[in-house]
Amino acid sequence: MEFADALLVSIVTASTPLLLAAIGELVVERSGVLNLGVEGMMIMGAVCAFATSLTTGNPYLGILAGIAGGAVMALLFAFLTLGLVANQYATGLALSLLGLGFSGMIGEHYVGTPGVKLPTLDIPVLSDIPVIGDAIFNQDILFYMTIALVFGVSWFLFKSRTGLILRSVGENHNSAHALGYNVNRVRLYAVLFGGVCSGLSGSYLSLVYTNLWIENMTAGRGWIALALVVFASWLPWRTIAGAYLFGAVLILQFHAQGAGWEVPSQLLSALPYLATIVALVFISRNRTVARVNTPSCLGQSFVPDR
Repeated sequence: MEFADALLVSIVTASTPLLLAAIGELVVERSGVLNLGVEGMMIMGAVCAFATSLTTGNPYLGILAGIAGGAVMALLFAFLTLGLVANQYATGLALSLLGLGFSGMIGEHYVGTPGVKLPTLDIPVLSDIPVIGDAIFNQDILFYMTIALVFGVSWFLFKSRTGLILRSVGENHNSAHALGYNVNRVRLYAVLFGGVCSGLSGSYLSLVYTNLWIENMTAGRGWIALALVVFASWLPWRTIAGAYLFGAVLILQFHAQGAGWEVPSQLLSALPYLATIVALVFISRNRTVARVNTPSCLGQSFVPDR
């Protein structure tokens, strides 16, 4: 594999978990809920997927376990914020801390143990195309699911009646309630979808990206995914560009170290997060875009009055 091919494959691999988590959180925020617990849901998905695939020898069962891990954490968040009307910001932060701690306890005996790698699906002829062949047409099932999810979510939000209802709940939950829609039920489904996507993202990390279990292996990717939603202005198709941009920055630090650049390793490790801050500052300067696309009821709890 030539250098350009290998570099593109590395960028795609680094970007996929970011895109998965971001597209799920985008749907959650479009419903008016801000879930800061993406990091916790991702890490629980990662440990559940790794442990299950290692125990059964089947990575596809690992994916299902990862989905379940993310979904359970999402249901816990939904119970606290939608059922008990707890503060969404504090609950999300607590969920991240819970996920990091609980996953460390579950995965204690798996540290350093080689896992079961998810196989790739080689598409004949197309995978032989120079440069993009390996990066796009010789990938695993989670990569193709991610691309399909982006297009599916875009169609759902802007072309379907149910998507219109979800967006209306995020824009004005009181009006949606007055029209007869069950606001908390819509938000529950959105939060659950976000948990499933985060669980899939964590599964990708432990079954494809590293094929190992490492404590705190998400390494802040959940927070980058949250920033990606803002970077994309809550538009699904923009999350692709954002995810691949941040994925390229993640890979840059490794190639820079390998090339022997005389740059402190700490600065290289901070590059993805510096890029996140710069991107958010840049987006915040365009107040028109932010005002038009930001869900008006984002982060606001809803208590039906009748």
